[in-house]
Amino acid sequence: MNIAPLRREIDQIAKDKGIDRKTIVEALEEAMKQAARRKFGQDREIEARFNDELSEIELFEFREVVESIQDANTQIGIQEAKAFDSGAELGDEIGVKLDASGFGRILAQTAKQVIIQRVRDAERDIVYEEYKDRKGEIVNGIVRRFEKGSIVVDLGRAEAILPPKDQVPRETYRPGDRIRAYVREINRVSKGPQIVLSRSSLEMLTKLFEQEVPEMYESIVSIESAAREAGARSKIAVASRDSDVDPVGACVGMKGSRVQAVVQELRGERIDIVPWSPDTARYVCSALAPAQVSKVIIDEAAHSLDVIVPDDQLSLAIGRKGQNVRLAVQLTGWRIDIKSEARMREIALWIADAVSVVEGCGDPEAELLLQRGITSLEDLAGCQLDLLASLPGIDEQGAERIKGRAGDLAIEKEAEAAKIANEAAEDGTSQEEVTA
Repeated sequence: MNIAPLRREIDQIAKDKGIDRKTIVEALEEAMKQAARRKFGQDREIEARFNDELSEIELFEFREVVESIQDANTQIGIQEAKAFDSGAELGDEIGVKLDASGFGRILAQTAKQVIIQRVRDAERDIVYEEYKDRKGEIVNGIVRRFEKGSIVVDLGRAEAILPPKDQVPRETYRPGDRIRAYVREINRVSKGPQIVLSRSSLEMLTKLFEQEVPEMYESIVSIESAAREAGARSKIAVASRDSDVDPVGACVGMKGSRVQAVVQELRGERIDIVPWSPDTARYVCSALAPAQVSKVIIDEAAHSLDVIVPDDQLSLAIGRKGQNVRLAVQLTGWRIDIKSEARMREIALWIADAVSVVEGCGDPEAELLLQRGITSLEDLAGCQLDLLASLPGIDEQGAERIKGRAGDLAIEKEAEAAKIANEAAEDGTSQEEVTA
């Protein structure tokens, strides 16, 4: 098959597609081999080779050299074989060049389809190799179209998808809009590399800060923990390896320029930057900012914290629909129970009432129990006898009486709360309104 401009066409495709010339030649040889088998028979042992000097695809059929021909398709006589190769001997296999000039339109089309497929496969491999190491990066793209809720993003050499679960609520895009997103994963599938993006992930937030804060690139400042409710509010806890570098100030930037750049990219998402601390109490106080904290009671065994705040700080500490405390829990990894000072005074009175069954016990013992993590009548009723017996003036028998009294008070308190709820329901008032 003599094709004068074939070599030039191969070189042009290699240049335009960025594909190795060898890959295109192999695709062309495979295509011609398949086309030849369609013409001469699938059982024929045919090979195709590209002759670079002649710019020609040469087809060869391999046949066994025999004394007497039984199958003309797979065998060749010794005399005929010597005409092709003077050194041919019985039992050898020699390649006989086939005439490829009679290839029709259908066979040419078959060859074209194979070449196109192989070139596409090579392009996909190149794209995969280019993007497989970009997992975990932020990339720029252009919104092209929408498919079943997903946004298809043009990254230049490849297309990526932004699934619905990785989109930020209330963010809207139109075809042609520019978009930045985090490369969450890259999958190798039959249709080509599938690049999955995310704008709602926690990593999107942290990567943006790493891009904006030089101290993070230099590993002076690091993000120790982060929590995010995409589109609404986020918290990051930062630490510094250099005592002269304020980690919070480094992230905020001059006149808030650095944090504002991140906020702008996240379309107004509120971001709290707090200092990380190995001291759990101090860390949780920072995590609950901007609310002020009066006291923190730590229960190491249950990995939980009771946080007491001034009465006027309670709603601020909890946040709208519990958002502030929810993010603080994610940030610190501790279970947090927030109580107001008024609530703690009420609990202290109930506990003092329970311990008063032992003569001489009251408010001081109640305060000691609060400091040791007993912050409800239920806690007191279920605590270990050893804990109560360790308090001055309380023996094991007294501890039993205190636990029993606490259980009775808890039942009494629960009944009272149920009564108030029923009365509120009858009056058409919500329980939340009554509690408030």
